[in-house]
Amino acid sequence: MRTRIRGARLFDGAHLRGITDVVVEDGIVAAVGTEAGGRADAEVDGRGGTLLPGLIDAHTHVFDGSLAEALRYGVTTEIDMFCLPRPLARHRRLAADRDDVADLRSAGTIATAPGGHPTQLIAALTGSVLDPGDVTEIDTVTGPARAPAFVEARIAEGADFLKIVIDDGTVHGTDLPAMTPETAAALTAAAHDAGLRVVAHAITAAEAAIALDAGVDGLAHVWADVPPEDPASRRLARRVREQGVFVVTTLAYFEAIDVRQPGTAGCAHPGHYANAVGALRALHRAGVPLLAGTDATPFAPPHGSGLHRELALLTGAGGLRAEEALAAATSAVADRFGLADRGRIAPGLRADLLLVDGDPTRDVSALGDVTAVWRRGVRQPR
Repeated sequence: MRTRIRGARLFDGAHLRGITDVVVEDGIVAAVGTEAGGRADAEVDGRGGTLLPGLIDAHTHVFDGSLAEALRYGVTTEIDMFCLPRPLARHRRLAADRDDVADLRSAGTIATAPGGHPTQLIAALTGSVLDPGDVTEIDTVTGPARAPAFVEARIAEGADFLKIVIDDGTVHGTDLPAMTPETAAALTAAAHDAGLRVVAHAITAAEAAIALDAGVDGLAHVWADVPPEDPASRRLARRVREQGVFVVTTLAYFEAIDVRQPGTAGCAHPGHYANAVGALRALHRAGVPLLAGTDATPFAPPHGSGLHRELALLTGAGGLRAEEALAAATSAVADRFGLADRGRIAPGLRADLLLVDGDPTRDVSALGDVTAVWRRGVRQPR
């Protein structure tokens, strides 16, 4: 099946390239340009719209139904930051076999201390969004000596990267056992020796500094305990840039937990959203690579539409230009997670595509007017 998408503005994952045609065949982008010739079995009128790479959410948690919901909003790949082994195997099969759900990459089982975050949430979710049959004992890390075996087990599980948790519960309003700096460093070294990237869950400035000391590749959140415009955020942001570490933004997560009622799972104290915005602005000014991610769950932020909200927050409160935010949800995620076949629109890459009415490079709210979504070249019914 050869399809020509005619006359749309093209955002190629990094830049707006003007009005052009894109030809899709056998699941890949076959040609780009108004001179892209040859026959076409079908034509799609893109006039007045913008064609983008499928969006990539750089921080989610996948549950049953999540991948289908994500694809409805043009999120064609999710980076899953923790999923229990049994449901993860199910989601992987679904994404491999079908094109009506988003693709995913996953850390699999998260690395945390015994009793550490997020073990406190598992019991609360069992029976609601977690089937009791899917809940297994979480493999935790007791100390540095355990690191090599833990990483080896994650590789056997099929993990695409390693996620470690450095979190004493401060932002959750609880007191949790936290991973030691020595264990964080040992896990990072073992993962790097095995060829895995390492992403750290750290949501205070002190925890982020421990992650940086350990040598991680990315932070799964901005920090949220330092007041906006505090010089400490600027200093930490400069260190993040100097070490070449990326940061997943998750403003939609902090916005969501600031409005939850006290006592709900994962709630934070009001004010953390403003602090997170301050950290994000410091990181942006420092030139840190930013990846758009939501921390989507079955609750809030939601899969798919939550990433649209994240981009609105990045261009509003966060101060990013629209093209910067769109790159943070496409090519930047692909680059940092080694997804060389997606995140851009160019010949030979996967035809994971999103066509919207309007111009999101001027106003990202245009992403809400989805005209068509393709996953591996298969157009989704709407």
